[in-house]
Formats: sequence, C-alpha cells, structure tokens
Amino acid sequence: MTDSVSPTPGGDHPAPAPDFTPAQRARGRALRRSQLPWALGGRLTGLALTLVLGLTPAGAGLVSTVGGWFGGSRTAEVLAGAAALVLLGQLAQLPFGAGARSVRARFGLVTQGWAGWAVDVLRGLALMLALALPVAFGLYALTDRSPDRWWIPAAGVAALLTAALSFLYPLLVEPVFNRFTPMEPGPQREALLGLAERDGVRVRDVLVADASRRTTALNAYVSGLGATRRIVVYDTLLSTADPREVELVVAHELGHVKHRDVLTGTVLGAVGAAAVVVLLGLASGWDALLSAAGATDAADPRSLPLLAAVAALLGALSGPVQCAVSRRVETRADRHALELTGDVEQFIAMQRRLAVTNVSDVDPPRMLELLFATHPSATRRIAAARAWRSRRPSTPKLVV
Repeated sequence: MTDSVSPTPGGDHPAPAPDFTPAQRARGRALRRSQLPWALGGRLTGLALTLVLGLTPAGAGLVSTVGGWFGGSRTAEVLAGAAALVLLGQLAQLPFGAGARSVRARFGLVTQGWAGWAVDVLRGLALMLALALPVAFGLYALTDRSPDRWWIPAAGVAALLTAALSFLYPLLVEPVFNRFTPMEPGPQREALLGLAERDGVRVRDVLVADASRRTTALNAYVSGLGATRRIVVYDTLLSTADPREVELVVAHELGHVKHRDVLTGTVLGAVGAAAVVVLLGLASGWDALLSAAGATDAADPRSLPLLAAVAALLGALSGPVQCAVSRRVETRADRHALELTGDVEQFIAMQRRLAVTNVSDVDPPRMLELLFATHPSATRRIAAARAWRSRRPSTPKLVV
C-alpha cells in the first residue's frame, strides 16, 4: 500500500493526499468538543466534592453520622466513612458519565444499552468498595498503633499492594467487564504468536475480548506480567481491520513489553503510591489542616476525608506529568512497531483506521494534548512514522 497522491496546483510534482478528509477531521473535533464538558465537569465536580469534604468539618460530620448508623465504633466509622466517600464520589460523577456516554452513542461508538451501562457502573462501584474498605481498615489499624509514624509501614504496604494489583489485574479485574476467549487456531493467531516470538516476548495465549457488546472502538493490548502475560485483541478490531493492521497494533503493544513499560510502570506506580502515603503522613501531622477538617489527629477516623482530599489533589496535580510520560512511552512503542515490521505504509493505514473508527480528534489543541492526552495525536504519530522512514529508507520489511 502506498500513499495516494494528487497534482500540486500550479506545479508538475504530485503531493501526498491528506491523511484525513475534512469531514473526518470535523467529526473528530465535534466529538471532542461535545465530550469535553462532560469529562472536565466530572473531574472537577469529583475533585471539588472531595476537597469540600476533606477541608471542612462536613467530612468529619459525614464520617460520624454514617458510623453512628452502624453502632458508632471506631471500626464502624472507618468502614462506613470510607464507603460513604466512595458512594458520594461516584454519585456526583454519575450524571457526567451518563452525559459522556450519550455523546459517544450519538457518534456511533456505543453498542451497549443503558441497562448494561448501569450494570457496569455497579460492577465498578463494587470493585472500588472491595479495594477501598480493606485499605481504609488497614490504614487506620496502623494509625491506631502509631499515630505519628503510621505512614512508614503504610508506605511499604502501599507499594506492595500496587505491585500485586498490577499482577492480578488481568486475572481478577478484566474478567469482571469482558469475556475472553482463546483466538481460534489459524493464520491470524499464528502470525501474532510468531510476531511475539521474533520479538523475544513470551506470551501465554492470544485472547479475543468481546468489546463489541459495548463499543465499536478498536484496540488490542498485552496485559499481565510473567505467567499472566497474554495478547488481547478486541473482536471489533478483528472484524474491521486487515490482518496486517492487527499485527501492527500488536507490534506496538509488544513494544511496551519489550521495553518493560508494564514493569517500569508498576515500579513507578509503587514508588508513587509510597510517596503519596508519605505526603499524607505529613498532611495528617499539620494541626491547621486537622483543625479545618474537624479531626484531632491521624488516628481519628474523622481525618479520613482529609486524607482522601490530599490524595485526590496530588493525583490531579500529577496528571499532566503522567500524561507526558505516557506519550513518550507510546511514541517509543510506535517506533518499536516500525522497527519490528518495517512496514511504514501499513502502520500509517492502521493509524488512519484507528483514528477514523474511534472518531479521534486527529490534531487536538496543543494545551489539551499536554494536559490530558496519554497518546500522541494521530497526525503526530503518522508524521513520526514518515520521519522514521526518511531516516531509514532501506529498512527491509519483515514478512509475518
């Protein structure tokens, strides 16, 4: 496949045709503009609610009230308070999630009904509670034993828990939302396994996710660490893209494994979790903050909203940095896919298909990209592929 060309007005040399038509660009911009108020509104509302509860006596009153419903013990305040914070946070963001879903449905990206969406919301809520309640219980068990130095063992536990969740996620969390079936034996499966073998990446299996029951979007990924590692391909990608395009998507994902992005991300996540706990320890020792929150010390369950507020604020402030790191990682994985396959034209075709099918804004405003984008825009990825080709014009294609 080669780029189509068209005559250059007033000249004799052909010029490459645009990668995306004006209609495709306009459609991506329209989705972004329609979705952005809902996405930003949900984030800001959730953050504002958390800060109000954490930095005023309102959160302390909430913890005392809901704890009183279950006997008023310290344990009741911790568990009921944590559950109340999770429930309120999810409830506040629910209208924004529904609004964003409605927008995506108008653009043909949603195949799931409202009932299925509601079930997914409840599943997500159940998972959050299953994680938040034991964490809150363990945290306040530590503060009870050592109100001043609880954050030292808590930081270590947070790091270990982050690493464990990274390993267990494909086994425990992914199956809650999708069904995975082994890919049928055939040329596509053999090509993907062969691609991984040539790349020196050991994978356990190739699975197909039933993404089509929720969306028309296309994707594939490699999940898990060690014995849990597997290639996962959306059924929408298999039914829509050319086999070679599927291989290019998987080659990109193998790049994450080859460069140990999952392992590095896990380690950085563990270090980040530990650092957050240390900062929470510092915040919990600041008398002015405790007084504003209506709590006496870190061992007081009424400090729970304060800790949640500080954690949420740290997450919001670190978001752009995490996005910048993610974009660099994704750029490197793109380069890996090109080096593994040598197929620039099919890589560009794959990027076009992904962008058009997923109704992406192929060239978003730079500020939005810097603040929120985890991947480079489609136009940047295509331009980088062409730049790679110009630097290595004689790179042979690897037949897979």
